Amino acid sequence: MLDLFILMMERVGLIILLAFLLVNVTYFKRVLENRTQLSSKVILIIVFGLFAILTNFTGIEITGNQIVPSNFLTHISENTSIANARTLVISVAGLVGGPSVGTTVGGIAGVHRFLQGSGEGSFYIFSSLLIGLISGLVRLLLIKRQWQNKALIYALVGILMESIQMIFVAFFSGTDLAKMIAGPMIMINGIGTFIFMSIINVTLKQEEQAKAVQTHDVLNLAAQTLPYFRAGLKRESSQAVAEIIQRYTKLAAISMTDKHQILAHVGAGSDHHIPELEVITELSKKVLQTGEMLIAHSKEQIGCKNPDCPLAAAIVIPLFAHEQVVGTLKMYFTDESKLTYVEEELAEGLATIFSSQIELGEAEERSRLLKDAEIKSLQAQVNPHFFFNAINTISALMRRDTDQARSLLLQLSNYFRGNLTGARQTKILLSQELQHLAAYLQLEQARFPNRYQIDVKTSDVLENALIPPYAVQILVENAIKHAFANRKEDNYVEVRIFSNNDALILQVEDNGVGIKADLLPKLGKQAVVSAKGTGTALENLNRRLHSLYGETGELKAENKKTGGAIFTITLPLELKGGEE
Repeated sequence: MLDLFILMMERVGLIILLAFLLVNVTYFKRVLENRTQLSSKVILIIVFGLFAILTNFTGIEITGNQIVPSNFLTHISENTSIANARTLVISVAGLVGGPSVGTTVGGIAGVHRFLQGSGEGSFYIFSSLLIGLISGLVRLLLIKRQWQNKALIYALVGILMESIQMIFVAFFSGTDLAKMIAGPMIMINGIGTFIFMSIINVTLKQEEQAKAVQTHDVLNLAAQTLPYFRAGLKRESSQAVAEIIQRYTKLAAISMTDKHQILAHVGAGSDHHIPELEVITELSKKVLQTGEMLIAHSKEQIGCKNPDCPLAAAIVIPLFAHEQVVGTLKMYFTDESKLTYVEEELAEGLATIFSSQIELGEAEERSRLLKDAEIKSLQAQVNPHFFFNAINTISALMRRDTDQARSLLLQLSNYFRGNLTGARQTKILLSQELQHLAAYLQLEQARFPNRYQIDVKTSDVLENALIPPYAVQILVENAIKHAFANRKEDNYVEVRIFSNNDALILQVEDNGVGIKADLLPKLGKQAVVSAKGTGTALENLNRRLHSLYGETGELKAENKKTGGAIFTITLPLELKGGEE
């Protein structure tokens, strides 16, 4: 038994060594992170299927309860069995990929073991399928109970799965064989499953931690670069932004361009990547032409014509404004090995935020040039308090819930884009307004979990109705800020959107403290200063309604008898594509 244990340790050690090498491959890390996708499941099935076949080939041959020395088993004689780590691989496949992956890998391993034995031992097919299915179901249970990172559970799963295999062996091949191999097999597979899953989880955890740190840095970068991009994509602002990015990322060089020339270059290669020169790398020219992110893993791919250029790898990301490429952000490396998947994700995140900030800057510039003072005062500007509150909320989530933090970061980007849409247009689709409202609410509810319940009731036929930007969002934001005083629960806001003949009705109702009698006639007519705002939002909204619709556009506020208030906007029903 001791000899078998030692030999099994050698085989399992080989599998674990291969696993360690595999999980450090960038491509396989991506597969593990996206394991719920069908394409990733297929890759997992192929990888673990090959592992399972390898365990059959490297098994330990046993004949007449005696160990037969061998290194590679392509064929097993009649009345001969093998001890191997097949169950370990099937169990890990199920724990990593779920029932579909575990069952499929079990089928592959079982069929190969059956063929390896020249048609003997068909029960291995059924036992392998069962083990793959059970381990996959265990994964679903662990996820539901949020126990998927408990190392002890993985060891117990390995022990349980091998015990199931030993029951099949005892029933179909005899108890003598089972008694001989059960102890070492159960122990080794339990230990092996524990180590294999620990390697995978530690690797994924390190990736998550790296992403959390970089997401936190992205938020700080966004806060620090916002003032510069609001000035536009210019040489002075780009130089400051490039310096900030390099300071945070510690990259060899950072460069920024517009569509024609280098605006800034900080770090290695600054002797010939000089601002005000035309874009000199072929890689950047391709990005400007295609609008797609490109990655270079060599000097030749970068395309710099200077023979002494120290830049060995690069990520070049397009910067967009109004869906048009306006420039590039380039992240350079003097050591190609430092260009990893994490850096690629960082680059994409920065590009998204910077593109939004560039659009914001252009929107503000247009706003300053508008002749109509009323429309100018109502253009979308990012509320700095809301922006920094959102950043602080996302930063606080970095360490405990990176998935929610990334989701909120995307919603913050959606909120910016909604603001930019409103800055360019006097009317937008109701569906766009509701998307903007959803982004705002997700960010607010992340700051104050379970404090507000917001229900939106409307009809699909009204999605193409045209309304002034922020009409609904302003009323909901007003309710959240002012309706409930300091009440921390049972705060309900209902948004109702419906048509009545040729009119579109937008109603926002709350169950708050109501509106003070002396303030009620002032709302929408003049600024009503409070501790939580300047009081101009409702006034500006009402003025905009009158500017766009005349007497047919109206904002009305009233208290409910049961407590709370109702704000109602009435305007002409106008559908996109109809008469305006």
